[in-house]
Amino acid sequence: MSSPVQPAHGGHLSLLRVLGPGHVWALGVGIVLVGEFMGWNFSVAKGGALGSLIACWVIGLLYTCVAMIDSEVTSTVAAAGGQYAQAKHIIGPLMAFNVGLYLVMAYTMLEASDALVVGDLLKTVAERAGAPGLDARPFVFLTIALLAFINYRGVLVTLSVNLVITAIACAAIVAMFLATKPWSASNSLLHRDLLSGLPYGWMGVIASFHFGIWYYLGIEGTCQAAEEVRSPPRSLPFGTMAGMITLLIAATMTWYVCAGILPWEYLGTAVVPLFDAASVGSGDALQVALFVGTLFAAVASANGCINDASRAWFSMGRDRYLPEWFAAVHPRYRTPYRAILFLVPIAIAFGFTGLLDQVVTFSILSGLLGYTVMPLNIVLFRRKWPLGSIKRGYVHPWHPLPALVLFALCAVTYFSVYLGYGRQLLAMLGFYVLASLWFVFHRYRYVRRGAQFTMPWPRPRGY
Repeated sequence: MSSPVQPAHGGHLSLLRVLGPGHVWALGVGIVLVGEFMGWNFSVAKGGALGSLIACWVIGLLYTCVAMIDSEVTSTVAAAGGQYAQAKHIIGPLMAFNVGLYLVMAYTMLEASDALVVGDLLKTVAERAGAPGLDARPFVFLTIALLAFINYRGVLVTLSVNLVITAIACAAIVAMFLATKPWSASNSLLHRDLLSGLPYGWMGVIASFHFGIWYYLGIEGTCQAAEEVRSPPRSLPFGTMAGMITLLIAATMTWYVCAGILPWEYLGTAVVPLFDAASVGSGDALQVALFVGTLFAAVASANGCINDASRAWFSMGRDRYLPEWFAAVHPRYRTPYRAILFLVPIAIAFGFTGLLDQVVTFSILSGLLGYTVMPLNIVLFRRKWPLGSIKRGYVHPWHPLPALVLFALCAVTYFSVYLGYGRQLLAMLGFYVLASLWFVFHRYRYVRRGAQFTMPWPRPRGY
C-alpha cells in the first residue's frame, strides 16, 4: 500500500512512497548496466586490456566506498535529491547547490549518451542488414521523448519497467558469458593470444581509470528514490549494495568475454563491444540476445537518469535554489513533471552532437565532482551527529577508512581525466565556478535556509 510523503513545505503536493528494494536495485543497476555494454572499453585504448581490468577493480573499490557512505547518509536523510539533500543538511547551501548541479548534469549527460547508443546500435544493425546511411538522430529524439513520457506518468510505472528490462539485459550478459564456455579447455576465448600486457605501462593503467568509471557510473542514483521508497532504512542500503555486487560481477564477466574475443586495438574504439563480440563466430540467437540486451540496457539507463535528474532539479526548486516553478508535483501522477519536461531538450541537444566520448566525459566529471564531496560529507555527518545521537537506518563499517580511500581514488582519477581530456576538465570546472557565482550573487537571496532543514535532529549552527 502506498503512502504519501508529508510535504516538506506546507501546502505542496508530495511524492508517493510506493517503491521496494527491488525497485531501488533496478534504479541503480538500470542506470549503470549500459556501461557494461559500451563506454567501459574506451579504457582499453588508454591502458590495454589488462589495464582496463585493473581499472575495473580499482574503480569498483571507489564505488564500493560510494555505496557504503551513501547507504548510511541517505537511509538517514531520506529526502528526494539524494546527495544534494545530504549536502544541504550537513555542509551548507553553496555546496548543496553545486552537488545538485553535479547530479543533474551527470544524469542528463548519461541520458544523452544512452540515447546516442540506441541510435548508433540501430545504425550499426541497419548497415549490417544492407541499409547504410541511417540517421541516428530521430532515434535519439524518440528514446528521450518516450522515456520522459513514461516518467511523467509515474515513478512506479517507470521503475517497474526498469526492473523488467534491467533483468533481461543482465540475462544477456550471463548468456554471452555461458556461450563462451569459459570452464571448457576447448572454449572460443583467445586471452593467451590477445592479451598484450600493459602497452603503455602503468601510466596507461592510471589513464584508463577515466573510462573505468563507466562500469559503475550512476549507482549512487539509488539515493534519488529516498522520498519514494516505503522503508528507506531497509530498501536503500539493501538495494544499493545488492546493485553494487551485481555490477562488480557483470563488469568482470563483460571484460573477460570481450578481451578474449576482440583485439584490444579494436576493442578500445568499439561503440557496442559486447554486441560486436557476439557477432564474431556466434549464432544468430546470441546476436539477437546481445542486440536486445544492449538496447534494453541503454533504455533502462536513460529511463533511470530522467528519474534521478528530475528529482534533483525538483528538490532544488522546492528549496528555492532554483525558481519554485520547478517544484510543481503533478496533481494526478504525483511526479515532478516540470523538472522532467525542462531537462528533455537539454538531453536531446547533447544527444544530437553525436560526440559520445565527449558527452560521456562530461557525465563522468560531474559524477566525480560529486564523489569528491562525499568524504567531507560523511566526516561532518559523524562529527555533528555522532553514533547514538540520532536514529540511523544503516551504519557503514570501518569509518573513516572508506572516506579516505574514496578521496584518494578520486584524486588519482582526476589526474587520469586530465591526461586525456585536460581542456574539458578545466572548461567544466569553469562552468561550475560561474554557476556558483550566479548562485552566491543572485539566487541565494531567495533561499530560506531554516525552512530547508527538514530532519528531526538537533540543528547545527546557522540553521
